[in-house]
Amino acid sequence: PQAPSTRNDIRDCSANPPYLPPTATNTTVHLAVLRGTMRTYGAHAYIVPSTDAHMSEYISERDARLRWLTGFTGSAGTAVVTQDKAVLWTDSRYWTQAERELDCNWELQRTTSIESIGMWILKAVPVGGNVGLDPFLFSIDTWNSYSRALHGSGRTLFPLETNLVDQAWGGQRPPPSSSEIYSLPAEFTGSSWQEKVTGIRQRMEQHVRHPTAVLLSGLEETAWLFNLRGDDIPYNPVFYSYTLLTNTTISLFVEGSRLSAEARESLSSGCPGPLCVELQEYEQVSAHLRRYTQDNVTVWLGTEYTTYGLYGIIPQDKLLEENYSPVMMAKAVKNAHEQELLRAAHVRDAVAVIQYLLWLEKTIPQGQVDEFSGAQHIDALRWAQEHSRGPSFQSISASG
Repeated sequence: PQAPSTRNDIRDCSANPPYLPPTATNTTVHLAVLRGTMRTYGAHAYIVPSTDAHMSEYISERDARLRWLTGFTGSAGTAVVTQDKAVLWTDSRYWTQAERELDCNWELQRTTSIESIGMWILKAVPVGGNVGLDPFLFSIDTWNSYSRALHGSGRTLFPLETNLVDQAWGGQRPPPSSSEIYSLPAEFTGSSWQEKVTGIRQRMEQHVRHPTAVLLSGLEETAWLFNLRGDDIPYNPVFYSYTLLTNTTISLFVEGSRLSAEARESLSSGCPGPLCVELQEYEQVSAHLRRYTQDNVTVWLGTEYTTYGLYGIIPQDKLLEENYSPVMMAKAVKNAHEQELLRAAHVRDAVAVIQYLLWLEKTIPQGQVDEFSGAQHIDALRWAQEHSRGPSFQSISASG
């Protein structure tokens, strides 16, 4: 047993009564509601990841299921809940933070390996037990790793299309974003969306397998392809969407009412015809893909951003899998105009950083500035630069 900690900013579950710092979240009610939902659906364990349905690095408040359930606010982790245990796995960046934020309902595992999670599940779930998870929140690789970890053990991976955390969260869950999705001005794009679509269709024709469609799940893929931007996720100019691009049609799955008049006009400018974007409801992507793959088709996708939920809809013989979609590959190669824009953005940012360093030299001797107010100041300097849409992540500010 570890010696009781002398620190008062982390939990001590061995004390009597257990000691919790003020930063810890009481998760008793959330766990009780989730466990009731698990019983209803027949899940003996339930796995909760930290990602969203697009494998995004950053997520919106609405997708912060792990945070709601555990109180842990780190950007990476996995929780597993059974009827009598709750465990969080996270990496070394977050161990101290987890000890500050978790209450004593939770055990902390200082690793992130799926082997370790699998071993724990084999001990905690009896033979014949179901291990529930939402297939639309797991990458293809991660799903396959869990599948291998449980293979032949008598425990079953149990895909549930109803997300049990969302069920438990209920009316308290933040609503979907309703902010406007807007067109990027032509001077910032490098090429029109019609040129980009035509380029991707050429790649489809030239591919040895001649795919009939490309499925886009990564949020920046659709944003790049149509020169559209949004702010559904803090620090990321993206919006919730999927795209199915075929040789002759374009289906964009998005909350259509959020498109600006200009964006809507841009997307419908080629209607009717092969450059006409048909708007479909965001939730319809699975049903649409199911219908599309009944025919003699081949769907090209990038496995890095596609969830197992969507992947599982497409029959294996109709799949063309590569790590990255052709859109991700095209997006990675910047044309001369985009390169020029990148350099100009870096110059503007450098001006803000130089202004900041000068300000620090003057203000630090007066003892008026700390890490937090410093970060606020550099954010303000960046915002003041022309064309700024804010920082690309929360400023990380530390000294000493």
